[in-house]
Amino acid sequence: MATDVAVIAGAGQGLSASLARLLTKEGFRVVLASRNTGKLASLVEETGALAVETDVADAASVARLFEAADKAGPLALAVFNASGRTRGPIAELDPDAVKQALLVGAYGGFLVGQQAARRLLARGSGSILFTGATASLKGFSGSAGFAMPKFGLHGLAQSMARELSPKNIHVAHCIIDGQIEPPGQATEPDQPDRRLSPDAIAETYLAVHRQHRSAWSFEVELRPWVETF
Repeated sequence: MATDVAVIAGAGQGLSASLARLLTKEGFRVVLASRNTGKLASLVEETGALAVETDVADAASVARLFEAADKAGPLALAVFNASGRTRGPIAELDPDAVKQALLVGAYGGFLVGQQAARRLLARGSGSILFTGATASLKGFSGSAGFAMPKFGLHGLAQSMARELSPKNIHVAHCIIDGQIEPPGQATEPDQPDRRLSPDAIAETYLAVHRQHRSAWSFEVELRPWVETF
């Protein structure tokens, strides 16, 4: 039996690295997509993952990513972690920077989701998980350039879930409500677990993927115990 493949788009050293380690441990063949695969060299060596240079805002680049993943085995899980953002007062935002944020954070989600959906529909099962943020639900002052792509990604996930769930494809939107603990940074002894552990988030993502279809989650909010909401 071929090994199931998990594609992680927008891979870096935080949550994506934790996902790659956990999924590899659980028997997946992991494919990492990043604009700069050089920064993933140590993670690739550690996990045996395949790193593919990818611009998630470019349709041809995303298509090549999934063609490479096809050679690794049948797709079972796709995770979209890429995020586009630019912050500042609305009167001062750079239009080109906002456009790029939308292309990466929302349009990129569409491109990855579309390629994943095609393969999972052919398979008849699988999961597509989108990583959101507090800005997926609330637009804060000075955050228009972040809220716009996150709202768009949220709408994409809702639409895909309603279309694909009846076809046995699990689509979920995971809201990260708080700061993820940076790699290599020690937890403050006087403020334990103030930030989200990327390993703990990865465990939740895997649990969502493995949920029984009689009780699928769509919206999953993750926040530290000290976070107000």
